Amino acid sequence: MTETPLERLRRMREASLVGGGEARIAAQHEKGKLTARERIDLLVDEGSFVELDRFVTHRCTDFGMEENKILGDGVVTGHALVDGRPIYLYSQDFTVFGGSLSETQSEKICKIMDMAMKVGVPVVGLCDSGGARIQEGVSSLGGYAEIFWRNTQASGVIPQLSAITGPCAGGAVYSPAITDFICMVEGNSYMHITGPDVVKTVTHEEVTSEELGGAAIHSERSGVSHFTAPDGKTAMALLRTLLSYLPLNNAEDPPFIETDDPRDREEPALDDLVPEDPQKPYDMNEVISRVVDVGSWLEVQEAYARNMITGFARLGGHVVGVVANQPAVLAGCLDIDASVKGARFIRFCDAFNIPVVTFEDVPGFLPGTEQEYAGIIRHGAKLLYAYCEATVPKLTVITRKAYGGAYDVMASKHVRADVNLAWPGSMIAVMGAAGAARIIHRRDIAAADDPEAEEAKRTQEYEETFNNPYKAAARGFVDDVIEARTTRPYLIRSLELLRSKHEAKPVRKHGNIPL
Repeated sequence: MTETPLERLRRMREASLVGGGEARIAAQHEKGKLTARERIDLLVDEGSFVELDRFVTHRCTDFGMEENKILGDGVVTGHALVDGRPIYLYSQDFTVFGGSLSETQSEKICKIMDMAMKVGVPVVGLCDSGGARIQEGVSSLGGYAEIFWRNTQASGVIPQLSAITGPCAGGAVYSPAITDFICMVEGNSYMHITGPDVVKTVTHEEVTSEELGGAAIHSERSGVSHFTAPDGKTAMALLRTLLSYLPLNNAEDPPFIETDDPRDREEPALDDLVPEDPQKPYDMNEVISRVVDVGSWLEVQEAYARNMITGFARLGGHVVGVVANQPAVLAGCLDIDASVKGARFIRFCDAFNIPVVTFEDVPGFLPGTEQEYAGIIRHGAKLLYAYCEATVPKLTVITRKAYGGAYDVMASKHVRADVNLAWPGSMIAVMGAAGAARIIHRRDIAAADDPEAEEAKRTQEYEETFNNPYKAAARGFVDDVIEARTTRPYLIRSLELLRSKHEAKPVRKHGNIPL
């Protein structure tokens, strides 16, 4: 009996839903992995996904590939809603040719990226691919480059999020690397340029994919990954949460969410949170969580460069990006990794109209030959550049130390921060009092009958004269010295005033950040 057009349509639609077949789906589940469609169902609002290009197949005729065509060709693409807001997305299907990228798969991905730019909504990529489809040769490589080009054009225009839910190797890693945020699934995902076999051949190192480019490596050591999740379900929930902080595009403001947390709430515990001894650490996360809307703190790159804290929060329902020194790690010093981490986050916030709130407790840049030889001057300049370049509202709270060039870098008034506040016990100076006294009064100390007593005396003099917020406040470099407990209401009032801020930039193609 001849199949009717409607029957054919229904049969083909059903076939497209199973990708490489039930056996390969079962194999995916045995590895603890979700399928491409299961990930989409967890990510988007129920019933909102509209699939595009489900009938696309590859065009390869070499190596017998013309006899092996599967609908969709290894990627599911379309648009959907997340919390009622639109996104475009693609989800690679490992059950079809290992999710390998073909010319037609790249065309599907490029189509939804082009549409996202036209409409002005985020793109989310769920990556689970063995890399370029070898049977297609340079056509596959060209497909990657087309995606990379679009990632670059979309950068700073629409948010781009990537989840690495399986393998991502070779040239495939560069698309996620250009996107704004990467989430990796622990145990089931990895990213590396060359695989363990190549590494062994070239360098004779014995290493596994997990050791080479697993979630732990990229979240703790390389800084490639911004988030990790224990499983695919948690990763999709994390992406939903992240999207709730982001505008649809660079012409819109991030979404406002009403809060029950009083806008005028004071936090008396902040008055005593910073130790009197300037050498003692404390956890800056506690400062942040007590100031922002309850439950709104989402830390970014939590495990990487932990002497610098970055993340999203809300103040009075409005989204802010938070950058903070962490005195509990390396005393809050700025080093190469911390500088790059902070710079990239600030530039994202600036691109997408998210005010930057800085909590500062920094004794300076980390000293040593290791940092100097690795280029702390160049990398530290990235953080300085990012703060100087940003035109979104910039608010700074000095909680304790603000020493040397690091004081300048961390959103000081001199790099055009809009509001600069200091807590009463803060210390703003070229360096710590003891070091300054030893330099300024080295002859007096050396000539004294009791050099230690003389040094202590001179140190106390310096502390009383300079190691406080009032010299800076007298010059207008600090707008106000406030009780720590009043930080939240002060910031919320300032942010409301700054919502209409406009700052013109010089006409130029682009600056030349010291990459």
